[in-house]
Amino acid sequence: MSFDLQAVTVRHRVGGDAPALHGIDLHLDAGEQVALIGPSGAGKTTLLHTLALAQRPASGSFAAFGRAAWSLSERERHRLRAQLFLAPQTPPLPPHQRVVAAVLAGRLPRWTLRRALASLFRPAEPEVAYQALARFSLEDKLYARVDRLSGGERQRCSLARLLVSDARALLVDEPLSALDPTLAVQTLQVLQQEAAARGALLVCSLHQVELALAHFPRVVGLRGGTVLFDAAASDVSDAMIAALYQNDGSPGNGDTADEARDAGAGNPSLPTAPVTRCF
Repeated sequence: MSFDLQAVTVRHRVGGDAPALHGIDLHLDAGEQVALIGPSGAGKTTLLHTLALAQRPASGSFAAFGRAAWSLSERERHRLRAQLFLAPQTPPLPPHQRVVAAVLAGRLPRWTLRRALASLFRPAEPEVAYQALARFSLEDKLYARVDRLSGGERQRCSLARLLVSDARALLVDEPLSALDPTLAVQTLQVLQQEAAARGALLVCSLHQVELALAHFPRVVGLRGGTVLFDAAASDVSDAMIAALYQNDGSPGNGDTADEARDAGAGNPSLPTAPVTRCF
């Protein structure tokens, strides 16, 4: 098992007594592919940060790869973190860095300090970065500066970094927010193919409910810092989706999944990829 959370509560990092996550029970196995959905502020990002050992639970039991992570020494926990890859929604890529260096940062856990420093001046494995970028159709950006990329290109550059890592758990936060529907599907396919190839756990937070239901076998719905449902995608009903997003103020959240599909039917200008439904 990759992660085991029992009655886990996590507090907001800045201010407020209300927990960001409350009483979370969740079991995630190696090789699973899981989508996290829910309204803004539901706790999806906090959960990913908790899994990545970037945020310590205030209470409850939390184990990563069978080890009580927060009972370990800092050095042992650092080694454990090397098996995890967290891809944030807004990737922290240095603006004046070349894309090749940004992607190869995914190799840092396996490199010595000397090799890492040397790679800043002369990339150690440019062919590895090129191959990763090519899977996202970004190979022509290998030596571009990060600040010359569009928002969607920066997101995919960050995900190319994931591809060159050795992580056993891939934790991805809103990877599609700056992508058009066709690129969104392509990006999900690359992530899922990579996770399957290495037998890694993939946990991905999404606002595109239709893509979550169409591409992930397991869907976890978060609302108000708690798990509202944890089910196979085929078992998630329109009523469950409506309850998850009720009164959250998002445009069109009263539409059912079927209505979202019908909205795209018969419009030849839309791509043939599954309709991206945002909440």
